[in-house]
Order: sequence, then C-alpha cells, then structure tokens
Amino acid sequence: MSKDQENAVQRRLAAILSADVAGYSRLMGDDELATVRTLSEYRGVIAGIVASQHGRVVDMPGDNILAEFGSAVDAVEAALAVQAELATRNAKLPEQRRMAFRVGVNLGDLVVEGDRIYGDGVNVAARVEALAHPGGICVSAKVHGEVHRKLALAFEDLGEHALKNIAGGVRVYRIVADTPAARGTPARHAKPSIIVLPFANMSGAAEQEFFADGLTEDILTDLSRFRDLFVISRNTSFKYRGQAVDVKKVARELDVQYVVEGSVRKAGNRVRVTVQLIDAESDHHIWAERFDRDMEDIFAIQDEITSAIVATLPGRVEAAARGRAERKPTGNMAAYECVLEAKILHHRSNRDDNFRAVGLIRRAIELDPRYAHAHAWHACILGQQWGYGWCEDRTVTQSAIEQELEVALGLDENDSDVHRILAAVGVVRNDLDKAVYHQQRALALNPNDDLIVVQQGEVLTWLGQAEAGIEWIRKAMRLNPYHPERFWFHLARAQFVGKRYAETIESLRHITAPDSLHHALLAACHAQLGDAAEAARHAAEVLKRVPGFSIREHCLPILHYRRESDLAHHRESLVKAGLPA
Repeated sequence: MSKDQENAVQRRLAAILSADVAGYSRLMGDDELATVRTLSEYRGVIAGIVASQHGRVVDMPGDNILAEFGSAVDAVEAALAVQAELATRNAKLPEQRRMAFRVGVNLGDLVVEGDRIYGDGVNVAARVEALAHPGGICVSAKVHGEVHRKLALAFEDLGEHALKNIAGGVRVYRIVADTPAARGTPARHAKPSIIVLPFANMSGAAEQEFFADGLTEDILTDLSRFRDLFVISRNTSFKYRGQAVDVKKVARELDVQYVVEGSVRKAGNRVRVTVQLIDAESDHHIWAERFDRDMEDIFAIQDEITSAIVATLPGRVEAAARGRAERKPTGNMAAYECVLEAKILHHRSNRDDNFRAVGLIRRAIELDPRYAHAHAWHACILGQQWGYGWCEDRTVTQSAIEQELEVALGLDENDSDVHRILAAVGVVRNDLDKAVYHQQRALALNPNDDLIVVQQGEVLTWLGQAEAGIEWIRKAMRLNPYHPERFWFHLARAQFVGKRYAETIESLRHITAPDSLHHALLAACHAQLGDAAEAARHAAEVLKRVPGFSIREHCLPILHYRRESDLAHHRESLVKAGLPA
C-alpha cells in the first residue's frame, strides 16, 4: 500500500445500520419484475429516512442496505421510522407481495476507505440483523447501552450470541417498544390484532370450567376464520386463565390492539354469556352485550358475538361469509359438551388426561355418530397418543386415525382440523401432493391457527422452499408467543435446509431437553461450519442416547424431502459429523 493509500484509510466510531429483505429469493421466484420495482421504491424510502436522521447510505448490494450514523440514537430512530413507513406501504400490497426488512444496528469502530466502510463494526451489524424477525429490529449491547435511557423503547434481551467470524460473544436485544414509531411493524398494522381472554366461569361449579373454556375456544376459532383479523392463539390466551388481568399490560406484552373478555353462567338448560370488546390502548369499552338463552342457542350466540366484534373494529372489516350452515354443528348438546371437555384435556398433553379425552370423545360420537368435529378430534387425540408413544400398537392406532379422518371428511369437508391432520398424514406417508392439498384447505379454512400456520412452514420446507418455510414458522411463533418448544425444531430444520447453520444452532438452544435427533442436527451444523470438536461432541451424544444409531435407520425414514439434493445435503452433513451411515 502506498503512502497516499495509507493516508486515505481512516478509522472512526460510528453506528451502523444493516438491513436485508426477508424471503427475497421467494419474492424473486414468484415475480421478478414486481419484486425489483418494490425493492427500488423501498430503497428510495429508506435512503430518504436515513438522510433525514443525519445518516449516510454506504451501499445497497442486492437486497442489502448498509448505512452509517454519527449517533446510535439517530440510527435506532431511523430503523424505527423505516419499519413504520414500510409497514404502511406493505399494508397496501397483497400479502404474498409484501416486502419486510430485517434490521440490525451496531456501534463500533470502522475502517473507512473513500466512501466504503469495513471492519468488525460492520460485520456485527450484519450478524445482529440476521437475528431480527421480518419487520423487526435487533441491536447490539453497545447500542442498547447508548439508547435505552434516551428513547422510550422496550427491549427483549436475546442473550449472548457467538457470531460467525467475530471474536467473543455479542449480546443482542430485540426492540419490542409500544411507541408510535414501533407500532409500525407489519404485524401491528397489516391487520387489526385481537386476543380473546378465557371466559370466567360464574357458575361456582368446578365441573363447569370446561364449558367456559370451550366456549372461549369456539369463539376464538370463529374469529380466526376471518382473514382480516390477526388473532392471538388459544395457547397464549389461556396463559391468562384465572388471573385478574390488566388489559393495557396484556396488550403491551402481546402487541395487540383489542381484547375480548367475557363470563359464562350455566344453570340447568339456561346459559348467560356476557362479552365485551375493549380498545386496549385506551382501556375503553367499544361494545358489550349479554345473552340469556337456552343451551340449544349456543351456536347462534357464538355467531352474534363474532359478528358484532368484527363489525365494530376500525375500518369496518369486511368479513367473509363463514357458511355456518355448511359447517354442520351438532344439535346434541351433551355431545357438544363432551367435545369441549375432551379438547381441554387434550391441550394438557399428558398421558392420563389424553386417555380421559379419548373416553369423552368416544362418548360424543356415541351420542351423535354424524358429529364431524368429534371424529376429527378423535383422530387428533389418537395422534397425540401415536406421537408420544402412549399407544400399545402404533400400526393399529395409525389405522384408527386414518379411519376417523375419512369419516370426518365425509361428514364435513369444511373442518380445518380434519385437513390439518390429513396433511400431516400425507407428509408421514411421503405423499407430499396430498399433504399440500389438505394443508392449503386447512389454511384457507383457518388462517390464524398456529398449528396450521407452523405446519405450512414444515410442508414448504419438505418441498424445498426453506426461506418461505422460515417465514411461516416465525408467523406461527408470533400468533402463539407461548408456543411449544417443538416450534423451534421446525424452525431449525427449515434454517438447516436453507444452509443457515449458525441460526439453526441458535434455534436449537431454545430446546431445554434435546433428544438424539436434536443432537444429530447440531452435529451436522457444526460439521458444516468446520467446528470438528463440537460436531464430535454432539455426535457422541447421539450414540450415547441411541447406541445402535445409524443415519439410514434413524434419520432417513423421518426425512420427507421432495428434492433429492435436500436429502443428500442432510445425509452428507450427518456423515461429515462422523455419525454412522
């Protein structure tokens, strides 16, 4: 390097903003011209915001954007403004064409050569960005230290991360602020968001708890059928069961705009349901109603509640016709109550409650053999037995599951749970065409069910569309912030197929008790990253847990990739980790 070149190279401390498009490859594959036009428009928007916040765009290679600021506060405010503006623009686009950016901000030392910047400060910003959700912002600990007392923001500590090619760990924070700027995230503005809190049992009888819970779940499910609503999942909702709830606090925790509360009092053949819709930000009651009915009118009550809520939301959301007549609810109230209680028991996910649920669901079918939803849930509860190994004969149980699904489908082809389970069966049988058909039917019937949404990500992963799969699984996690740990494994597998090995490892860290399959995937990732010691350690864990382990017998049968290249990649990664073929 000449003396003049040395003089041209400078060092300075700066805040670095790094951003890229989530799911860019899928967008380009779907429509290159539309994607290029949107990206060009959004680049202009981002450049304008960066300039207004006293920053400078350094580079825009591909779908990436790199900018620098003299202040961490300016950089974070620019990131918030970018996400708010892009969210508004995305809301005007069809869902499949929306372009969400991940943003990372770091504060570090730069090497500056002309208009270019280099160094660990830039690299850390890019690695931090990769940990952000689509539409989200992550910052390094240095940035957090600079801004957390100066800006009205809330942060989630994501812990220390080992970042590729960066010496030492880096602590990362996610911005989760409930501020006017932060509310611009796509999840917040794309659709009105709502949580249905568990209805209170006012009957005074413990055995009636299941009725209140079941009614809550049915109203929640009915609301989920509306594509113009973002509905928080049942699992998350029921975390607040039996608690005195601070509506504003719950809304902040889950980033929702509206809350539904209610109570149920059942006496003999009469039921009283009270329900109210609350604007969470103002804690103002938008609408309230009381229903005093005979039990036979329970479905009409549900229809009235959901219709009234949707009609009062901002913008007068145009709800699609739900076709209650086509869904064929049972007229047998005893059967209905058996199904409600069976669902509650099933959700507890333990052996004893599962067997009690089977007894109740079979009683419901005896009372009303043509009750399609009962047959569907019989299959689901048996599927839980099959999945956890609680059945005596897996082959017999699998046959019973398929028979029940066939009956349920024949009685009511519009039950989303029937199609969800049929899609899962299609995957297990390596019939991906059948799986895709039923998965799409399930998604059309209930687009806000976190189990259906996460399964969409799984199916796309098996089809070779890992990037799209990652986005769907992330969406399921947003729908249910208290999701089961297995969602992390689904995400990890999608990231692995996408060759995001470091991210795969990070996702698997969320699993508290990893089994042999988790350790096998960890071994494969470390092998691909060139960390032979870690690969060997995890491979040894696999062999310790399953002494006769082989890739052919224990891994390949549960891999359902359509593309031979994905299967070869998985197999070769495991071999590279030292696991027996």
